[in-house]
This record gives sequence, structure tokens and C-alpha cells, in this order.
Amino acid sequence: MTPVAHVVGGRTEPTDDYWGGTRSIIRIDPDAYTEESVAGLDEFSHLEIAFFFHLTDQTDLHPGARRPRNNPDWPEVGIFGHRNMRRQNWLGVSRCRLVSIDGLDLYVEDLDAVDGTPVLDIKPWFAEMGPRGATHQPSWVSEMLGDYFAPARTELPQP
Repeated sequence: MTPVAHVVGGRTEPTDDYWGGTRSIIRIDPDAYTEESVAGLDEFSHLEIAFFFHLTDQTDLHPGARRPRNNPDWPEVGIFGHRNMRRQNWLGVSRCRLVSIDGLDLYVEDLDAVDGTPVLDIKPWFAEMGPRGATHQPSWVSEMLGDYFAPARTELPQP
């Protein structure tokens, strides 16, 4: 696969939580695309972004069952039972808010990908493509992700 864009700015290191309010730019490759490629995109509030986990140690693949975040209070689940970065194809999917567009720069918020991340695809979020019918998930997921999109923490200077 060939990236269509790269993430510029925002966070520089992947972390488990506090992605809320993170602002970054998805810079579309100007050698491959013109501004016509984003025509009509400004009518959408959210985007769905497929990206490559480029900073992950690719020898750190765990296809079997393990506890999310190594928390002994949560059940062992297989690789397809959670959404971490340790995946065969190192593919991430994120939904983010589209703030504005300037040429081939898409200004976004709450994208949980870091500066330099290769973006493999950009899709507008269609409500009709979301889940149909009731959804459910185990309680450990809500417990684990309670702070995922909480506002970013800033460390206070030490006296």
C-alpha cells in the first residue's frame, strides 16, 4: 500500500489515553492528488482514517490471548478481541472531527495517530455506515477507555 497522506503535528508518541482535543493535520500528498480530491469533504463533520502503525515494534506481535494493557482484572482476549497496535498488518482505524480544510491540509481533532503517521485512506463518516441495531460490549472496554478521549493532561512544572 502507498500512503495517500501523512499526519503532521499533534502528538509525537503513542500513548494509551488522553487523546481528547489533540489537533493535527492530515497532509495529503500533493504529488498524487490535487485539491479536487477533497471537493465536498468540507460538508462532513467527521472522517474515518486508516493508517499504518509505523512506530510499533513489528517483532512485538501477540496473536494469542492476553489481558488488555496487561491488567490482571481484565479477561484474556485474542488479538481480534481488542484494538491495539500489535496486529499482523499494523493497521489502525480512527474516527476524528474535521475542523477545516486548507488546500490539501485537513485540520482534524481527536485523531489518535502521531506526527509522521502514514495515512492509507481517508473516508467521510456516513451515519448510515455506522452500526445498525443495538450495540454491546464487555464492561472492561468502557473501564479501559474511560480516559481515552479525555482532554490531554499537561504536567505541571516541579518547584
